[in-house]
Amino acid sequence: MAVFQPWLIFVNTEINDEIPTALAPQSTPAPVAQAPQSSAVAPAAQPQSSQGTSSTEGAPTAPTAPTPAPEPQAPTGPALIAQGALISHEHDTSGTVSVFRLPDGTHQLALEGLETTTGPDVHVWLSQAPVIEGFDGWFTAANYDHLDLGELKGNRGNQVYTIPADANVSDWSSITLWCEAFSVSFGAAELRPVN
Repeated sequence: MAVFQPWLIFVNTEINDEIPTALAPQSTPAPVAQAPQSSAVAPAAQPQSSQGTSSTEGAPTAPTAPTPAPEPQAPTGPALIAQGALISHEHDTSGTVSVFRLPDGTHQLALEGLETTTGPDVHVWLSQAPVIEGFDGWFTAANYDHLDLGELKGNRGNQVYTIPADANVSDWSSITLWCEAFSVSFGAAELRPVN
């Protein structure tokens, strides 16, 4: 069992992992229909024929059809697939949580702008637990399946965790910063799919 060292709650460990940058699908702007060009020539400039005036004078011209838009290309970099904001449980906790699909098909979870308290044996869990605010949410994650991504690297900054290749990311609806020593959540975030 971990020994609680209260003086450590005043020690901050800041991590500065490089957060993936999500790329939007690339596409070209939608085509714009071109205004029909008039083929009529000013009457003074038209040559006179022996048969009279031209039969095309003043006749409407067919509009030019717009060029179809090309299909958007798949992003060549990381794609943001889920995101959420951390809420406080046992300790004041804030930051943004993002799940990225990398070009090779693997996934990473990123904690960006994390602010929480240092604690013993705090782990990053992907969870099936609902995120409940207040005291009622402190212990909720213990009653649901979870996937432990490892010990929290630090209590501040930007952190990236690799999600195991055999994990189905859509199975997990939230993330919890879980203190295993005291069986309590420091904070949690609902993961909302990003279109």
